[in-house]
Amino acid sequence: MAVVGPSGCGKSSMLSAVNRMTDLIPGARVSGSVLIDDKDVLAGKMDVQQLRRQVGMVFQQPNPFPLSIAENILFALREHGVRNKADLEQRMEQALTATGLWDEVKDRLQMPALGLSGGQQQRLCFARALALQPRVLLLDEPCSALDPIASATVERLIASLKGRYTLLMVTHNLAQARRLADHLSVCWVRDGCGCVLDSGPTLDLFENERHPLAYQYLNGVLC
Repeated sequence: MAVVGPSGCGKSSMLSAVNRMTDLIPGARVSGSVLIDDKDVLAGKMDVQQLRRQVGMVFQQPNPFPLSIAENILFALREHGVRNKADLEQRMEQALTATGLWDEVKDRLQMPALGLSGGQQQRLCFARALALQPRVLLLDEPCSALDPIASATVERLIASLKGRYTLLMVTHNLAQARRLADHLSVCWVRDGCGCVLDSGPTLDLFENERHPLAYQYLNGVLC
């Protein structure tokens, strides 16, 4: 599913609420509920560390740790309780393979992750999230800082993950949303607050005027 809309309508804030990243924002207030398997993740009794293991997140800017390529994966696994060496190595290789990075980096796993290209760094961030075996991946404009070639590579990665994970992606790229998303939500700002104008199957929203403003936004014909 993709979430689109103009800047300031709350897309990224909504995404951050799903895995309680809003807890880390001073002064942030969240009301309502976010249900995963009929459980409200905003409830005070929720194990937030376990939640973030199940609901991974990839941000706009590639943000690998200032560690080796291998340690970017292994550190995250250890932080979530994986200690067995064989398990660590297997899950690292599986995650890097899933993102198409294994063949590119398998001979330089101890090299600094910051030495990778921007596109490779972003795929490493995907691998770091996938290594934790999440059920949901939150993608906050994952291609916005990448060149067209790297963006195309990341788009192919996202397409390959569909069907295996629940994906929720925020993007300003309407063509990208149309290419990748099965379902789409169009957000807007009304009276200073974000709201959802329309939500449904992606092609239906693009091709049929279900909500006039949402349709105009998606097709670049705003009054």
